[in-house]
Order: sequence, then structure tokens, then C-alpha cells
Amino acid sequence: MSILVAPINRDTWVRRGLLLQYISLGYNCLEALVALVAGVIAGSIALVSFGFDSVIEVTSSATLLWRLNSDFDQKQRQHAETISLRIVGICFMGLAVYISYEATGDLWHRNAPEGSIAGIILASVSMVIMPLLAQAKRKVARAIESGALKAEARQTEFCAYLSVILLGGLLLNKILGWWWADPVAAMIMVPIIAREGWKALRGKPCDCSHNFPW
Repeated sequence: MSILVAPINRDTWVRRGLLLQYISLGYNCLEALVALVAGVIAGSIALVSFGFDSVIEVTSSATLLWRLNSDFDQKQRQHAETISLRIVGICFMGLAVYISYEATGDLWHRNAPEGSIAGIILASVSMVIMPLLAQAKRKVARAIESGALKAEARQTEFCAYLSVILLGGLLLNKILGWWWADPVAAMIMVPIIAREGWKALRGKPCDCSHNFPW
């Protein structure tokens, strides 16, 4: 005898989306605080840049909360989606410029950051949490056909990607004493950030049909 399972209605999906955004907002606030403080103390441009990325994600999550709370108002939904993409695009482009300037200066002056245990722990935790959040967000985005939520899920995946780069740079500096690993890791972030920023400025949600391998 087969058991029929009632399909999940749109209201339930939207409530799930809101819960995910509240979780993202809380975690990214904590992530930004830890990364910025630890980065300033250690003199790590990669860690500070990771903190600024978290601030961008806080802005995006707050905008998505607005969009999901007005899900049944078509005009307001589209308005929130458009504003979200543009704001995030501007923030990403500004971040790319900032990282390029600071990392180039560190390489030129051979500034060696101190090791950061807090940064290593933060990057490791984010590598686990962010892919799980991104996967859950994509599922909700598909269910309610939200381009803005798809783009925000891509940003969450992007944070996981940055976590891997950040962890690599911090570990190489901590274990092997490679001072240049930190600014080089930061520079690796620049084309990725700029590309996503350009897409957002053009008002095009990111293609979330692919996932990162971790």
C-alpha cells in the first residue's frame, strides 16, 4: 500500500526560507566580527577581506528577509530582488578594489601577518556550515522560483569557496612561515568577487545549477 505525501505548499517553503535567512544573518554577523577582529590583530588582509565578505552577506540576507516577507506582493518582490542584486554588486566591486590595493601593498612591502588560530578555526567552521546552508537555500529557491534567493545561495557557496582559500593561506603562513601566502590567497579572491559583482550590477542572478565539490 503506497502512502501519499501531500506536497509542501508555498507558505511552508517561504517560512523555511525565512528561517534559513535568520540563521545566515546571525552566523554572518558573528563571522564578520570574529574575522575582522582576528584579521586586524594578526595583520591578515585575507582574514579582514573574509570579514568584509561576511558584512556583504549580512546585507544580502537582510534584503532577502524583506523579499521573502513580501512574497505574495509581486511588485514589492521584484523591487526587493532588483535592489538586492544592485547593492551586493556595488559592495562586491568595492571589496575587489580594496583587496587588490591592500594585498599588492603587502606583497610589495613584504608585510608578514602573524598566525591566527581564531582565523583558522573560523574558516574551518565556515567550510562546513556554508555548503549546507547553500544547499538548503537552493532547494527553497527552486520551490518558490526566486531568482534573488538563487543568487543569495550562490553567495553562500562563494563564502565556502573563500573559506577554503583563506584556510590555505593561513595554514601555509602558520605552519611553513610563507608570509606571501596570505596576500596571494587574498588576490585569488579578487577575480571571483569582481565577476560576481559585475553579474549583480547587470541585474543577472547567478547561475546556481552547479555546486562546489565539497
